[in-house]
Amino acid sequence: MQKNRMIFLSEKEAFIARVLIKKIKDTGAECDFVPWTVKDISANLPETSLITIFIEDGTMPDEEVIHYLADNVEEHSIQVILIGDNNDTRHVADQLAKGAVYKTFTRPVDNKEYADCVTDYFTKANSGAFKKSILVVDDDPQYLTTVREWLKDTYKVAMVNSGLQAIKWLAKNKVDLILLDHDMPVTTGPQVLEMLRSDPETASIPVMFLTGKGDKESVMAVVALKPEGYFLKNIKKPELLEKLQEFFTQTSHTNKVC
Repeated sequence: MQKNRMIFLSEKEAFIARVLIKKIKDTGAECDFVPWTVKDISANLPETSLITIFIEDGTMPDEEVIHYLADNVEEHSIQVILIGDNNDTRHVADQLAKGAVYKTFTRPVDNKEYADCVTDYFTKANSGAFKKSILVVDDDPQYLTTVREWLKDTYKVAMVNSGLQAIKWLAKNKVDLILLDHDMPVTTGPQVLEMLRSDPETASIPVMFLTGKGDKESVMAVVALKPEGYFLKNIKKPELLEKLQEFFTQTSHTNKVC
């Protein structure tokens, strides 16, 4: 189980900030006050999955801090709780990636409601509710197992060993990305992609091909199908995780609230 750790950002550790931090600590979670400077935030981000930004009496963090927070919240999939007046919280929320704001409270905040919100977040986080979901489709069971082992700590991973099983699975489940074997018997990867794109329910699901052929002709044939990307099957774990992180970061940036 991951560590239940959050940081509480504000201009200063005022009385209400101390009260709210104590409420969180009483739930068993770790919570530290951090002044909103880039240096202090940077030093406290490791192992943090939740940030509260407390804006009191219109004392806003400067734009450099907000931009730094926006970049790191997006890169590390951190969730944010905002506390303050509507105009202030909206200003911050508008600069964060879509889905980054877990909850917004107006002042004066109900202490119990706030503590319950944090508890709810950590319960969901520990169950994997905030992980991106990936469906891996490949007829090679050994390769499926390897990829699952690589991804399971970072993503929710489902596996099927044929194109038709993928179609059936997607009829009942939602997914953020499909890693699809290009060369499969019976129903090939390109055929599966065509079926996905022809169905309104699955047409918008991002698909990346897995291919064992790295020659120029084979790669061009894969690219011509216009997937969101492709990976050669000899890719190593660190590179695969890095590429997937880049993809989800770019997707989140594209969907950023304007």
